[in-house]
Amino acid sequence: EGIDYNEVFSPVVKHSSIRILLALVAQFDLELAQLDVKTAFLHGDLEEEIYMSQPEGFKVAGKENWVCKLQKSLYGLKQSPRQWYKRFDRFMIGQKYTRSHYDHCVYFRKLQDGTFIYLLLYVDDMLIACKSKVEIERLKTQLSNEFEMKDLGEARKILGMEIERDRAKGKI
Repeated sequence: EGIDYNEVFSPVVKHSSIRILLALVAQFDLELAQLDVKTAFLHGDLEEEIYMSQPEGFKVAGKENWVCKLQKSLYGLKQSPRQWYKRFDRFMIGQKYTRSHYDHCVYFRKLQDGTFIYLLLYVDDMLIACKSKVEIERLKTQLSNEFEMKDLGEARKILGMEIERDRAKGKI
């Protein structure tokens, strides 16, 4: 610490933010989708010069003492979660989303019809809520163009919370 990395803190969405989003989904009959980022930490950009030993099984004959210079964040690095969050945050701000002042893993954007689209981030898991399925698909496409994503469809479970929905009664 202080030599190879400085900051390691990475925010994650608060449970209260998830509960508020679920209340909004129930109250306004919003669509609720879930996505997962594949190998999220590999998307982070390094700010330091980091070298690592060659992994076992990948050593080049005659160059066994050489090291690898990392170009991207890697699982196992202390700063990987923070670098992934910073990369994701830059992307969302670039897509004209606003980051909440109260929870740095809540992003939202007001749409032309006056409704909102919301995205909540917990490391590599996302919830997206919006009245419009078209807007959700548009955001999914933007995310998939930037990161390798897995579309989990309608949200069923997040952080150990199972999501059951009765749309006819307006309950979650």
